[in-house]
Amino acid sequence: MAIAINFHQSVLTASQALESFALRFTKDEEGAKDLIQDTILKALSNEDKFKPNTNLRAWMYTIMRNIYINQYRKKHKRKTVIETTDDSYHLESRVTTINTAGSKLVMDDVFEAIDNLSVKLQRPLLMTYEGFSQQEIAEELGIPVGTVKSRIFLARKKLMTQLSDYYKDR
Repeated sequence: MAIAINFHQSVLTASQALESFALRFTKDEEGAKDLIQDTILKALSNEDKFKPNTNLRAWMYTIMRNIYINQYRKKHKRKTVIETTDDSYHLESRVTTINTAGSKLVMDDVFEAIDNLSVKLQRPLLMTYEGFSQQEIAEELGIPVGTVKSRIFLARKKLMTQLSDYYKDR
């Protein structure tokens, strides 16, 4: 029983750290609160799938991301309506098409730039993005926290240099 209470408390504590991610996904406070609530519910109901001594925050971030993606897909599927008439079937879509080619090209460039980083710079950067703390990254990689900070700084600096075309106006 004490283990379950500790897990529940840990989930609630970790959920507070996910607020900025939820807000980044939903772009509004109410949506972020709903997403956090759904994440907590799913984490608590899947307690048996959590591996002890691993990063709870990263596990919950993955749950949150998956919930958001699934909700996004459902919302866009609901916007398509099939109407029937006497003669034929018409497919009506109430969605306005947005050209995302530009942002896809930017993301392709970002992913390529990340792939061009050495593994020693790439791994701490990606682990930071996944929600690991610098201390957790240091323990996972077996290096000092100062080295983790330095590698993340160098990785970001190299990415900014490689992606300088996107930063000209800043």
